[in-house]
Amino acid sequence: MNFFTTHPLFFLLSLFGLAIFSQSCESSQARQEVENTPYQLVWSDEFDQEGLPDSTKWGYDVGDACNLPPGCGWGNNELQYYTEKRPKNARVEDGHLIIEVHQEEMGSREYSSARLTSKGKGDWLYGRFEIRAKIPRGKGIWSAIWMLSTEDRYNGWPHSGEIDIMENVGYDPDTIVSSAHTLAYNHGIGTQKSVRYAVPDAGDVFHTYTLEWEKDFYQVLVDDKLTFRFDREGDSFKVWPFDQAFHLMLNIAYGGNWGGKMGVDPSALPARMLIDYVRVYEKVEN
Repeated sequence: MNFFTTHPLFFLLSLFGLAIFSQSCESSQARQEVENTPYQLVWSDEFDQEGLPDSTKWGYDVGDACNLPPGCGWGNNELQYYTEKRPKNARVEDGHLIIEVHQEEMGSREYSSARLTSKGKGDWLYGRFEIRAKIPRGKGIWSAIWMLSTEDRYNGWPHSGEIDIMENVGYDPDTIVSSAHTLAYNHGIGTQKSVRYAVPDAGDVFHTYTLEWEKDFYQVLVDDKLTFRFDREGDSFKVWPFDQAFHLMLNIAYGGNWGGKMGVDPSALPARMLIDYVRVYEKVEN
C-alpha cells in the first residue's frame, strides 16, 4: 500500500478537505437558491440630483457621541465630529454620493465627517441590498457600509445586532472586512464572526457590495462573488437578533480603536468615499 493513503495525517487531511468541500457545496447551493428567487426593487437612490442627499431617504447621526455611553468617539474612540446637512461632508455630485472627511475644528473634535442613515426612511426585514462604492485611502480612515436594528428590540448594542457589509481601514487599504455582531459574537469580547478578503483596487475603482439576508442566514458578496456567510444558530436573540427591521448606514470615521490602530496621517485628508448607487430588493411573493 502507498504510504500516503495509509498514514493518519493523510486521513486527517482528507477529512479536512471533505469539510471544506461540503461547506463550499452548501454555500453554492444557498447562492443558487438566492439566484433562483425573483426579487423586485423596492427602494433605491441613484444619486442623480445634485446638492444635499435626498432628505426623504437619508438622515444623519450628528456629533461626537460624548453624551452617550461609553463616551466620546461613538464607542470606538473615533476622532471625527459628524455633521448634518453640510455639503462639505456629504453631498451629491456628478451622479455620486460623496462622504468626505476633513481636518478642521468641529464641535469638540479636530476632524469633520458625515454618517448617513436610512433609519425611519428605509427599514427592512430581509432582502437584497446592493451598494456600489469606491473607498478612500489614507492612514486613519475607517470607511463603512453597514446596518443597525431600527427599534432595538433586544436592547442596545450588541444585543440587537449589527451587520457589517463592508469595512476598510486605511492602513490596510487592500483588505475588506465583513462581520456579524451579536450578544454572543462581537468584537468587544473577541468572538465576532468576520472574514477578511483582498480587494486590491478598492480605492481605485467601484465595486458592488451586496448583502443577501434571509430568515435563516445572511451572506455578503463582492461583485457577485460570495465572500461571507453567517447562519442562524437557533432562536435565541443572543446569536440571531436578525429577525427585526434594520436600516442602512454609510460613513467615514477617522482614527479610533481600529481605524487609528497604526496612527493617523492628516496629510491624506480630505478623503472621500463615493457611492454610485444604493438599491434594495425584496422577494416577490408567490
